[in-house]
Amino acid sequence: MGRFIKVAKAYDIPPGEGVTVEADGRYIAIFNADGTYYAISDTCLHMGASLGQGWLEGKMVTCPWHGWRFNVETGVSDFSGQVCIERYDVTVEGTDVYVRIGGR
Repeated sequence: MGRFIKVAKAYDIPPGEGVTVEADGRYIAIFNADGTYYAISDTCLHMGASLGQGWLEGKMVTCPWHGWRFNVETGVSDFSGQVCIERYDVTVEGTDVYVRIGGR
């Protein structure tokens, strides 16, 4: 079933921005897409760049190294529609942002 781990303060992630956090030994990119928070694996599948340092447009983050793009809601790449990176459930309680680690 997994467990939720507090990873950030909501006010530290402005709309249209992302950050990288570490939770339970995993690097996770957290994004604020117009007030909704999403979490995906921080590591781009192409060459391993940090997606938390990428550029967010709507729900698409662009890898800062080579331009691969991923939907932060689904984890699907827009190149093939089939390449997926891990995504995590997110909840916000007050100003605390939590991600679920483990099963859904």
